Amino acid sequence: MIATVTPQKPRMGSGTVSEQVLTGLAGQVARLGDIEPAVLDAVRAEAVLADRGVVAYGDYQSGGWWTASLLNHSGDHSDTVIGDGRPRPTGLLEQMPATGAFLESLGLDFMYVRLARLEANSYLWEHRDYAELREIGRHRLHIPLVTNPSSVLVTAGAQVHLAAGALWRLTPTVAHGVRNVTGPDRLHLIADVYTDDAYDQLATHTRLAPGDVRLLPELEPAGRQQLLVHARSMADLGFKRAAEHHLLHAYFDYALPEGGAYELVAEMYARRGNRDRAAWWTNTATHLLARETAPARRPQ
Repeated sequence: MIATVTPQKPRMGSGTVSEQVLTGLAGQVARLGDIEPAVLDAVRAEAVLADRGVVAYGDYQSGGWWTASLLNHSGDHSDTVIGDGRPRPTGLLEQMPATGAFLESLGLDFMYVRLARLEANSYLWEHRDYAELREIGRHRLHIPLVTNPSSVLVTAGAQVHLAAGALWRLTPTVAHGVRNVTGPDRLHLIADVYTDDAYDQLATHTRLAPGDVRLLPELEPAGRQQLLVHARSMADLGFKRAAEHHLLHAYFDYALPEGGAYELVAEMYARRGNRDRAAWWTNTATHLLARETAPARRPQ
């Protein structure tokens, strides 16, 4: 095995984000270690030239989320189905020797590996993952290859910037969302792995630094009302999708309760007297947050 990841030793945080908050968030998203720059450069060089793949998981996003599989069950890089079992390399990974060597060097038990690209002005709405899989130990690792300060993950009322150069662990069963406002495209190598001794050793020292995190403000009643009034005015003019997105963006700007952005959209439609559409958004929240089954077709 080549040494590509240097585990990070814990450091005390300081500044506006308390150590208690950092410790709590680190259970959901955290740095596991640093990746050797030469290795990261080689993987990045292959990834930026790789096929974009397909626009996947349409219900979960605003558009602009592309996925290309590197390890899956079919060997087809356009197959984005996540499932338990032993994956095999896709044809795309066979064209990426540096990436293949990096993955092998980790010595992990992989379930699924992909390249994920999020374009500028694109969002993955608040959601949970893994709900359809059996309850065994698994983890999601992120290796940011191309990113920018406007590209953040939001969870538990905080924005976390996954900086390049580090190996990150995300707990996807916790509600989270992602946005990339300004661009360039956010490009991550994402690996879903099973718990084993190799993973446990890699995850010995997880941490978050204060500079990784920005706590979001609460949404005050006056601000909430303003969001709803603005969104309703757009919907009344026929711009329903824009109105929905205006409210869904609140998840990324405010510390909302789980599903709070979906509740805003449902309330907007209820105020307009469109009970079917309000109910659809309530059911959509249930689906995306893995509380129940998928919603029915969206009403007009």
